[in-house]
Amino acid sequence: MKRCTSLLALIALGVTLSACDDNGATAPSGTSTSTFTATLLPANEVPPITGSEAGGSGTATVTFNLTKDSADYVTAATMDVTGNVTGFPAGTALTASHIHPGAAGANGGVFVSLGLSAGEVTFPTGSGSFTKRGITLTVDQANTILANPGGFYFNIHTAANPNGVARGQLTRTQ
Repeated sequence: MKRCTSLLALIALGVTLSACDDNGATAPSGTSTSTFTATLLPANEVPPITGSEAGGSGTATVTFNLTKDSADYVTAATMDVTGNVTGFPAGTALTASHIHPGAAGANGGVFVSLGLSAGEVTFPTGSGSFTKRGITLTVDQANTILANPGGFYFNIHTAANPNGVARGQLTRTQ
């Protein structure tokens, strides 16, 4: 009987220890958001914009929608963007919009694209707003921007300025 009791005690100990194992997957803890803004100015482009689009300006609000596990690690992310522009020539159309790595005064490659299609965003009066929702981010993209938002800039592009017409550094607001 002692042998059976000892065996049962060992089994119970094994079950208890396996339930405490911290190497398994962690359950999702929910969602959170992080919000950034950028003031978009043609003078911030490198080189600064001249010509008819130089008088434009705008703002962008970028919201990361984050899914996190119980250890608070990002496991999935999407991005929503709202842009407002004013002072551009009537009929201005965006050809692209991106987040790039780079400090003020430095250019960087595309890091996250909004995926705008031709004719999707136009400003008949030279002013207006646009919203793009549900842009998929990789976990690495989200974590890299979250770690250093000021090291990234948001910009918009037009046919007259295909390398970018207005840009601004990301600033965390939430």
